[in-house]
Amino acid sequence: MSVALSDLELLLDVAELGSFSQAAAKRGWSQPQVSQRISLLEQQWDVRLFTRHRRGAVATNACQAFLVAARQSLAAYRQGLEAMQGTPSVPRIRLSCLPSLTSPVFGPLLMKLADAPMEIRCSTDHSQQIMQDLLTGQVEVGFVLKCPAMAGIQMELLWRSPIVAVVAAAHPLAGLAGPLALADIARHRIAPQFWGDECESLIQQIRMVRQLPSPIHAVQPASAARELVLRHHFVSFMPELSIKADLQDGTLVRLCLPELPAWHWEVMMAWRAGKRVDATKTRVLDAARALVDD
Repeated sequence: MSVALSDLELLLDVAELGSFSQAAAKRGWSQPQVSQRISLLEQQWDVRLFTRHRRGAVATNACQAFLVAARQSLAAYRQGLEAMQGTPSVPRIRLSCLPSLTSPVFGPLLMKLADAPMEIRCSTDHSQQIMQDLLTGQVEVGFVLKCPAMAGIQMELLWRSPIVAVVAAAHPLAGLAGPLALADIARHRIAPQFWGDECESLIQQIRMVRQLPSPIHAVQPASAARELVLRHHFVSFMPELSIKADLQDGTLVRLCLPELPAWHWEVMMAWRAGKRVDATKTRVLDAARALVDD
């Protein structure tokens, strides 16, 4: 039986993830397929590669010794491909976030890593899909809204951003001093950025004091709500994080509405857990943590 590069990748994944099932999920395989392939390799080489237990699998000393050469072989193969294709021989990392997080996350993060020895690929999706892409290895680092934990994925809270009411600087409400009542904004056109069940609660509260029959729209992503505020004089409720720069330069003005609850948007950083340190991923994680202090 020949040994393919995919066999080396499979051994590395099982060793790093500590789980046949997680290695299978990454490939779209079933767990028995992974188990059978590992068993065939063990039979061919006449050596036990993993110790199986209820919580997963641990590489044996013999396997650990072989993985050093396996990593080197895969790295040499990839470098050869890159040289043949004319691509730069630097590590590439894939990031994904919600569309509403592109401005506060991708721009500042790429500025921090602009001269780092890596190439970054950015994409957007909803939180559930990003978590799945992390598990299957299609994405290395994701930025999602708070969600249930997933086996094999580490999560860390980055921001707990308040939901704030905002208008454009030229809006009549922007010039009013002091706290406002909900009734003060209810007569204006309103389009909050949808952030979940709490947004529906807000809309119901506004309807209770609103005398106009006009509808209240809830939109996504943040760029759509921002455009309605700036170009069409809407009042919106948005996570402060997504419009931080606009508030700082005065493009948008925050309204004070003390009668409303303190709603928040919790943004998590997520990545696939592994036993081997990935220097590129670690650098991205550290740069993202530094954004919180900026």
